[in-house]
Amino acid sequence: MPDPLLLDIPHSLLTPRLHLRTFRAGDGPRLYEAVAESQAELRRFLGHLPWVAEELTQDSAELRCRRCEAYFFSRADLPYLAFETATGRLVGSFGLHRTDWQVPKTEVGYWLRTSATGQGYASEGVNALVDWAFAGLTAQRVELITDEANTASRRVAEGCGFALEGVLRHAQRAPDGSLRNTCVYARLPGDKAPQGKAS
Repeated sequence: MPDPLLLDIPHSLLTPRLHLRTFRAGDGPRLYEAVAESQAELRRFLGHLPWVAEELTQDSAELRCRRCEAYFFSRADLPYLAFETATGRLVGSFGLHRTDWQVPKTEVGYWLRTSATGQGYASEGVNALVDWAFAGLTAQRVELITDEANTASRRVAEGCGFALEGVLRHAQRAPDGSLRNTCVYARLPGDKAPQGKAS
């Protein structure tokens, strides 16, 4: 595997309804608006979105955008913002995380703003990134990891053709002190996403 810095990783991906592109300086106001709308829902599963626990301000949103831009260029993380192509509205974020470049394998993650849920955007974005990971990174494994109680995320995983490989019991502690179980899903290069639209 070549040095990740030498890989040509796209700054932009298009799906039928979404434009996924890398974070940029100046994206803070749109990120702030989307997260502010959705904080209550996003904070339900902080173990998988730890940055949402931080105080949300215009400055913290802009800092997040600039950090994500730097992560992408250094290949420490591959995060994208997702915009509706029809309206230009920011609907959420998708990314490939914790990549092991030697295998190679990676983990797909995402979040959507509250008003964009239930419209199939999660599956659309996940499938686009997973397809690219297999074709562009020659990934041998893509994981999707979620809280056992996050039924919406589990439906997305199953609808996108991920197989549940196991449940890690008491794998994380929530902010309220309770112990949480974690579901580990995975797709391999030959696995196909089922036909039809998942939520």
